[in-house]
Amino acid sequence: MTDLIIATNNPNKAREFREMLEPHGFNVKTLADFPEVGSINENGATFEQNATIKARAVVDATGLAALADDSGLQVAALNGAPGVHSARYAGDHDDLANNQKLLANLVGQNDRSAIFRTCLVLLKPSGAKLVVNGDIHGEILDAPRGTSGFGYDPLFYVPKFKLTMGEMTDEQKNSISHRGRATRQLLAKIDEWWNQTK
Repeated sequence: MTDLIIATNNPNKAREFREMLEPHGFNVKTLADFPEVGSINENGATFEQNATIKARAVVDATGLAALADDSGLQVAALNGAPGVHSARYAGDHDDLANNQKLLANLVGQNDRSAIFRTCLVLLKPSGAKLVVNGDIHGEILDAPRGTSGFGYDPLFYVPKFKLTMGEMTDEQKNSISHRGRATRQLLAKIDEWWNQTK
């Protein structure tokens, strides 16, 4: 098995990646296994830059390959905001405050279209980098619906399903979500990329 560090302290995210990557021969570890990595300053202007910053910090500290993700919500009427600041839009990882600020900023706006976007960056110590992205298009409602998911899920309406992400089951959400789509792209490419790069 090849060691691969997921640049997260989130046990749920770690579990998801472990389930997906271990069948491909990877021994998945997380930042909890490497306290020497310390805090990482995600100061990039794009999702790819932030994911790369996280992956590079882990590789530099451990000498092992790393996988990092960055995700967020981009709202057309707000010129792509909250974007890379999605988790800290109104307060650090305060979902209720973030949702309230989003709704306040959209008062009077007719265009409610939005995109959930995920970027995954896989980085080897050699500098070889694999980047995949996943998007899902939807609309921002005037009020939250549903109690599942987290973040902006209760406000993000997917017309095809006539549901918000907060009303979907985990299975429904994972089948269409930005993170699910990015992960499927990664899994489709990882074996060939890993074997062809140093």
